Amino acid sequence: MDTGKENKLGIWMTTSLVVGNMIGAGVFLLPAALAGLGGIGLVGWGVSAVGALILARVLGRLSTIVRGSIGGPYAYARAGFGPFAGFLVAWGYWNSIWIANGAITVAFIGAMGVLFPALETHPLAGVGTGLAALWLLTWVNALGITRSGRMQVVTTLLKLLPMAAVIFGGLLMFDPQHLLPFNTSGRTGLGAIAASGALTLYAFLGLESATVPADKVRNPNKTIPRATLLGTLVATVVYVLSTLAVMGMIPLAELATSPAPFADAMRLLAGPWGGGLVAGGMAVAAFGALNGWILIQSQVGRATARDGLFPAVFSRENKHEVPVFGLVAGSVLSSLLVLMHLSESLVEQFSFMILLSTLCTLVPYLFSAAAYLRLSGQSGKSRQKAGVWVLGWLALAFSAWAVYGAGQNAVLWGMVLLLSGVPVYAYMATRKKEPPPTDKNPG
Repeated sequence: MDTGKENKLGIWMTTSLVVGNMIGAGVFLLPAALAGLGGIGLVGWGVSAVGALILARVLGRLSTIVRGSIGGPYAYARAGFGPFAGFLVAWGYWNSIWIANGAITVAFIGAMGVLFPALETHPLAGVGTGLAALWLLTWVNALGITRSGRMQVVTTLLKLLPMAAVIFGGLLMFDPQHLLPFNTSGRTGLGAIAASGALTLYAFLGLESATVPADKVRNPNKTIPRATLLGTLVATVVYVLSTLAVMGMIPLAELATSPAPFADAMRLLAGPWGGGLVAGGMAVAAFGALNGWILIQSQVGRATARDGLFPAVFSRENKHEVPVFGLVAGSVLSSLLVLMHLSESLVEQFSFMILLSTLCTLVPYLFSAAAYLRLSGQSGKSRQKAGVWVLGWLALAFSAWAVYGAGQNAVLWGMVLLLSGVPVYAYMATRKKEPPPTDKNPG
């Protein structure tokens, strides 16, 4: 069903969805983590950035190969390897998003606590503020995808302002000596680059966002590839330049122990109020990422339910053509996770669930890269293009490296989460015959 031009995302909304979902509150802490490795940490940024741009290119091409698909990586895995592979990707991805939304809400509470200290001294007030933001955005998303898209454009622009200030001000105050010693990790150069790459590659999660609500995007065959690549490129430039600026302003030894590196940088640039500006930027970053991921979560459930692999209720839409059940179900689960953070005895379980979701946010990239190789290889024309195979294998290698970089515990427990969906798949398979495969156009 064509929802009409007025109910579809254009290039700016779609690009903002990518940028906004990629740039969350966590990126504000990365300079401190990289400082422990020395200036070589910036090389890891470069490696991750190249891999992310390759993967963005692959996802953009898949959106034109598997035409008429919704669900992004889910649809690509299903088209390439069948319904079971598609279900595993969707199951893990959907669960990882509501877990991540709980973590983003907690990050929002932390940022707001800097601006309003009462939220730190009164935990119930802090949790109440976070849950209010979560459900406000759930309501906004329920009003239609363009409402969410407009919110994403505004929050993306606002979150980029403090980062732009750090970039321009920091480069003016840049001192190359602050990047020395270049390698303080105690590892070889390649080992240090691998370590920094593992720290930074998670900052690129969300680059697939434009591919998920494909039927809600205006002129998707052109808009999705452009938005995916442009959004990833914008986020990459912001990431690398802002980290470079902060590391060039603050000595490595001091930066490595900083709990708020961007705030420290802004205090150098603008005095005491600079820290508050960055805290505001972190709050907006978390708020915007939460808005975007709520949108993505509902669309993943809708796509999977339309193929009979999730309960049909996930695909039922309200008068604004929004799958409300997926919105509400995800936000209820995220709220329970936020409430866990109220109790000190549950903080460890909270951290465990974040670990649990890590692998499931990376597996869709692995399946997408493999699906690209398979689907592109189905036409003789594609086989003759060495560039297709080079791009596909590079994306596959980067995705495998990302999974490896997640660590042993994340891989182990992430696989447990994926396999926990097998009974759900078996149940759904007994209730409904498999629908015809998605129309593919390998041209």
